[in-house]
Amino acid sequence: MNRRALLASLSLFGGVLGCGRTANTPPPVVTVFAAASLSGAFAELGQLLEQRQTGLTVRFNFAGSQQLALQIHQGAAADVFASADERWIRAVSDSGLVAGAAEIFAHNSLVVIVPTANPGRIERLEDLTRRGLKLVLATETVPVGKYSREVLGKLSGAPGFGTTYAELALRNVVSFEENVKAVAAKVQLGEADAGIVYRSDVTSATAPQVRIIPIPDQYNVVADYPIAVLARARNEAGARAFHDLVLSAEGQAVLERHGLTPAGVGSVPTSDAP
Repeated sequence: MNRRALLASLSLFGGVLGCGRTANTPPPVVTVFAAASLSGAFAELGQLLEQRQTGLTVRFNFAGSQQLALQIHQGAAADVFASADERWIRAVSDSGLVAGAAEIFAHNSLVVIVPTANPGRIERLEDLTRRGLKLVLATETVPVGKYSREVLGKLSGAPGFGTTYAELALRNVVSFEENVKAVAAKVQLGEADAGIVYRSDVTSATAPQVRIIPIPDQYNVVADYPIAVLARARNEAGARAFHDLVLSAEGQAVLERHGLTPAGVGSVPTSDAP
């Protein structure tokens, strides 16, 4: 067989293996990097999208927003990024890694949880400063960890709370976790007397294992969740489809069912990265 015939044969063989796929056809996978607190809602949304687009697979990487931002900076393959606060998506955007503008799609707030057995005998927020109590928080670089410290700071000096409230509560921290799910797990397993998590983390599955101590609105924090399609998306069409589903009325209803507060769509400023 001469060289021309051999090349023709290889070309035909490659076409058969391609089975209709062209070089420009995006891979049938969408990879979503999302804050750990979104795991329940996004898993349901991923299943919805897979049902509507035959052959499409939606894969998730759930972790602390700071971990996800670092992975994206380091070149991890991701199509969509959904953060639990604006600072980490802003950091990614300011590095030129976001296609277009990020948009707020949901809100969340915080609660204190204790094990159902309540070994620390915690009945009110003031009890978090009791000596010897085992408190678990997320590390400060995680959005929920930052928000937790903001709440403790707001409570310091409030009626019934001393000015050293935050300092005394932080002295009781026995573990700083890398994401909010790890905080919730420590409390559920009885490895901590209390933890601060998102309201949405008290799901139907976890509710029987924990008790909630609410944080009054005036001392709470409203967490804004932004989402963006990434500039290096390997499947931009699939990424846009997932992004649009999250922002749709149907997507917002799913988020609400999982304990998040739907948000009016609004772009996130992309300056002042941390």
